[in-house]
Amino acid sequence: MNQVNQELKQRVVQRMMPPNNESVSQLAKEYGISETALYKWKKAAKAQGTIMPTGAQSTERWSTRDKFAIVVETAALSEIELAEYCRAKGLYVEQVEAWRDACMNANGGIAEQASKLQKDLRTKEQEVKALSRELQRKEAALAETAALLVLRKKAQAIWGDQGDE
Repeated sequence: MNQVNQELKQRVVQRMMPPNNESVSQLAKEYGISETALYKWKKAAKAQGTIMPTGAQSTERWSTRDKFAIVVETAALSEIELAEYCRAKGLYVEQVEAWRDACMNANGGIAEQASKLQKDLRTKEQEVKALSRELQRKEAALAETAALLVLRKKAQAIWGDQGDE
């Protein structure tokens, strides 16, 4: 009985996988199995390393995680093995090669961007320091001017206005 259940489970999971990509609700109605059980089977198959996109969607709408898993799984395959793998999964060799190229180029511009951002950051920090020094100089000049004005007013109060004589 358990062997029959395992075969049924494998057959159903296989129908959820590419190239069929049959919907869970359709399979639940057909086999009389709850959708929750089918989702658990699908999750278990993914955990075991079976590549399977979420939902019945075209390969171009697969998540980047699924595409990356395909790339990793096919990395060591020869051209013939890759072609067989793609036929079994309902993929095109060109798709897998495009995904591999995308993975390889994913971090290509990052170092360049990081270098540019570091340079911009240094420039901005230097500008902030220069502006801070200028602000301190102006504040000191303003304080000196205010002190001189206060002294002038005190001198005028003590000696009177000497500009009238």
